Amino acid sequence: MSLKQVSSNKCFDGFQKVFEHDSAELKCKMKFGIYLPPKAETGKCPVLYWLSGLTCTEQNFITKAGFHQAAAEHGLIVVAPDTSPRGCNIEGEDESWDFGTGAGFYVDATEDPWKTNYRMYSYIKDELPKLINANFPTDPERMSIFGHSMGGHGALILALKNPGKYKSVSAFAPICNPVQCQWGKKALGGYLGSDVSKWEAYDATQLVKSYPDSHLDILIDQGKDDQFLSAGQLLPDNFIAACTERKIPVVFRLQQASCFYDLLLLGCCFGYDHSYFFIATFINDHIKHHAKYLNA
Repeated sequence: MSLKQVSSNKCFDGFQKVFEHDSAELKCKMKFGIYLPPKAETGKCPVLYWLSGLTCTEQNFITKAGFHQAAAEHGLIVVAPDTSPRGCNIEGEDESWDFGTGAGFYVDATEDPWKTNYRMYSYIKDELPKLINANFPTDPERMSIFGHSMGGHGALILALKNPGKYKSVSAFAPICNPVQCQWGKKALGGYLGSDVSKWEAYDATQLVKSYPDSHLDILIDQGKDDQFLSAGQLLPDNFIAACTERKIPVVFRLQQASCFYDLLLLGCCFGYDHSYFFIATFINDHIKHHAKYLNA
């Protein structure tokens, strides 16, 4: 499968590149960002996959997250794919910000007209890693995954549906229980049909209940003043309860502003939100979390 390089930029002695390729799974052209740390010039490196959220492309993470220095120090290749197929000429694909283009939800659609192209689960699980391993100096046995919002949902379900495939998983403000929130009901109903049991196969809170063992340490950061948390779109408490019942280790950190910053904000209590400013604040912790397992 041929790759076309779209861009290349030197960064912390490595290279941040973007490539385009024809996807057999999605039947369209797809782009992905890949950071190659300095260690990739002399040997194989582990790979960390990032899954972005609603409306994002491969650009959001590579330009806003500020992960490059930590990835370079730990010798991690970081791959950031797009969030959906694009330009498939499907009626209605561009009508909504939370369904269709930019909103693949990391599922394999079973409903017309989406089932031909909207197969992001299989693309992330199979096609993209094969492509990365065939073209870059990776160690296929050392792979981890993380993401944000819809991408946090994607990271969790991929790890939970494929025990042992990923060394570690983490998420920023993930959609933890999509069968119970409006984003999830819209996307899963549209892509998978009206049978809710099919939705549960892509729901982290449901999947963790049948996860076969406890060998998966999960890190989740959630902003205290995330507008989508208060709107009931993320539902992390449901996931934490399910993990606790199954004795699956999960570190959940509700991040908020310190008193010092509250004072600077004239007494207003503003915590971290859903944005990339929140992600950039804690991205180094997540890189370290994954490096602990990938470099073990």
